[in-house]
Amino acid sequence: MVRGFWGPREESAEALAGRWKLTLDRLAGLLPVAGSDSDSGSRASGARPSAFRDPGSRSGADVPLTSPWTWRNVTASGPAAELRPDEASLLAALRAAQAADGWSDRTGCALRLVAEGAPGWKIEVSGLAGGTPEFLLQSMVIGVSSPDEAETPDAELLSTVAELWEPDFGGVTDDDVLDALEDDAGFAPDEPSVGWIGYLSPGRAALLPEDLAAAAREDVSGGGALLVLAARDDTEDVLRANLWLREAGALRPLPRPMDRAAL
Repeated sequence: MVRGFWGPREESAEALAGRWKLTLDRLAGLLPVAGSDSDSGSRASGARPSAFRDPGSRSGADVPLTSPWTWRNVTASGPAAELRPDEASLLAALRAAQAADGWSDRTGCALRLVAEGAPGWKIEVSGLAGGTPEFLLQSMVIGVSSPDEAETPDAELLSTVAELWEPDFGGVTDDDVLDALEDDAGFAPDEPSVGWIGYLSPGRAALLPEDLAAAAREDVSGGGALLVLAARDDTEDVLRANLWLREAGALRPLPRPMDRAAL
């Protein structure tokens, strides 16, 4: 899973709809076989989509172009509803979330969207953003289920979250890493951490030791650094990297009550 977290940052529903649209567009380009659209049958049969130049991609390389996916908007009450990834539809979904019982502008606005494509592929995107809570982090989490033999563009997915949502910290991780961080390294569930690939905001990246290998660090458009810290299946190396970053001060929590989005 790909995760990004940040502190209070008030944003309008219109601004959030714009971030959501860019995120879903980028996902459709990075993982064309994973979504649901009118071309899913041709993709499953081996047809290749056309491509476009994504100005926001890390490499500037061509990204497969797909038709807009149909997502399912999963809410706390009522059945999931189909949602097209255009700004008008996303804005309507955000405003519906704001109109739900118990919603608070301090907490932020939550959406949970799911798409399924070729056999074995599923994407779930959950976000909580736009609020100003003093103790609850805002977040963007992308879960990708894929066939065992498939490769996912981990760094590009994390870069998407970093560039489009401007988090304080984030990473590409899984349940094994999260369990090990809590059980073996003493990390609290809401304490900053990273995965085998991590992201640190500019303030956190400034605390990195100077001897960090250049090959392990890549600057992100808009600020901050992407860090390649371990192989995907090397939980021990991920633990060591988190302990090292915590000792350097790059993973210290935002002061509570929180009054800023990033360190």
